[in-house]
Amino acid sequence: MGLFSTDDDDTKTPRTDNIIGNVKGYLDTRIDLVRLEVQEKAKVALVGTLHGVAMAAIGLFFFIFLNLFIALLLNDVLDSPFWGFGIVAAFYLVLLIIFVVGVDKKLFQGLADKLMNNTIYKSDKRQA
Repeated sequence: MGLFSTDDDDTKTPRTDNIIGNVKGYLDTRIDLVRLEVQEKAKVALVGTLHGVAMAAIGLFFFIFLNLFIALLLNDVLDSPFWGFGIVAAFYLVLLIIFVVGVDKKLFQGLADKLMNNTIYKSDKRQA
C-alpha cells in the first residue's frame, strides 16, 4: 500500500481524496516547472555556446588575414619575398616567450574570479 494508493477503503473521505489529488497536482506542476527551467537553461547555454563558437571562428579568420596582410605589407616594404613573414613569426615567438616565462597563472585566475564571481546566484531568479 503506497502513498498514492487508489484502493478504496473506509478511511477515505471526499476531503482526503481532494487533498491527495491536490498534492499530486502540486507535485506534477513542480516537476513540470523544474523541467521547464532546465530546458530554458539548456537553451540559453546552447545559444551562448553557438554564438561564442561563431564569434571565435570569425575572429580567428580576421586575425589570420590581418597577419597575412601585415606580413605581405612588410614583404613589399622590405622588397623581399619572406622577411615580412619572418618578422611576424618572430613577433609571436617573442610574445610566446614572454607568456611562458613572465606571466603567472595567478593573473588569469584573478581575472576568472572577477568574471565568474557568483554568476550562479545572480542568474537564479527564484525567491528564497
